[in-house]
Amino acid sequence: MATTTTSTSAGKIENYLGAKADSLLGFKAPKISNDRLHLPGPDFIDRVWTASDRNVRVLANLQRLFRNGRLSGTGYLSILPVDQGIEHSGGASFAKNPDYFDGENIVKLAIEGGCNAVASTFGVLGSVARKYAHKIPFIAKINHNELLTFPNKFDQIFFGTVKEAWDMGAAAVGATIYFGSDHADRQIIEVSQAFAQAHELGMATVLWCYLRNNTFKKDKDYHVSADLTGQANHLGVTIQADIIKQKLPENNGGYQALNMGDSSYGKFDKRIYTDLASDHPIDLCRYKVANCFMGRAGLINSGGASGANDFEEAVSTAVINKRAGGTGLISGRKAFQRPTSEGIALLNAIQDVYLDKSITVA
Repeated sequence: MATTTTSTSAGKIENYLGAKADSLLGFKAPKISNDRLHLPGPDFIDRVWTASDRNVRVLANLQRLFRNGRLSGTGYLSILPVDQGIEHSGGASFAKNPDYFDGENIVKLAIEGGCNAVASTFGVLGSVARKYAHKIPFIAKINHNELLTFPNKFDQIFFGTVKEAWDMGAAAVGATIYFGSDHADRQIIEVSQAFAQAHELGMATVLWCYLRNNTFKKDKDYHVSADLTGQANHLGVTIQADIIKQKLPENNGGYQALNMGDSSYGKFDKRIYTDLASDHPIDLCRYKVANCFMGRAGLINSGGASGANDFEEAVSTAVINKRAGGTGLISGRKAFQRPTSEGIALLNAIQDVYLDKSITVA
């Protein structure tokens, strides 16, 4: 059974939001109304996924994900992702807390932090699979970027097979595509084939829908624009990702900026910016939910890098995601790059947003 928040928890949420509380909790006028969405809820698998082509084993593993941890039975997800040992290097990632060089501590943090699932590498999950795969759902990350090649390059390559993930008892596989990069075509083909095999074996699929192209940095960093990342989400759901991981949008107008002057890029309609989204962060996130087939695939937002205001940023991201119609947060560095007790408290603060029934979808 899901834990309910107390009035004290609700008060803490407002305190974390600070000056943003009124704007985020009081927003009531989204461009895309919530009655057009497939919203999270206790019956989400029955209401949405049973109409799909997913086999019964996939449905069972999706149900495992949604029925574990503090958010069990709510329709929301809190996931601990720790693949930074490869993506960002072990030293750079774990210097703040060297205990996490030992992958068992990653899994223990997810369990003690009340998470629905833990997402990590073949090495981390495989090293403790017999001890923990039956205690918390595993999401095995099957491809990664690596930073030993000189000069560094940005590509996602497979570190193992879907069958290996299945053999270790994973409930789901996760993968990244760098949409917009020189390698995107190959990555789309590789991941779509891997996801098809994962579904055949009965595992759910989670896609990190990231953008990578130096041209996307102009007057703003359009790697985090709602329109471009929304299209990445749309491509991700098209290759049958069950859950989409995406960064929180920070701006909009990427298509417009890349079509200035003599340049020509993609196709867009100006109503994206007038009829489908405003500049409010909940509206920008709502546009990304809409691109996930109006919420048929759950949108989980990443927690971002750790810093001085981790609790405030994490709670704010959770409020935006929930009120936009999203499905939860997948937050790693803010949790594991600090003492364990603080990491658990941060994960619980995120979860409290989804447990608070007074915070509703806009």
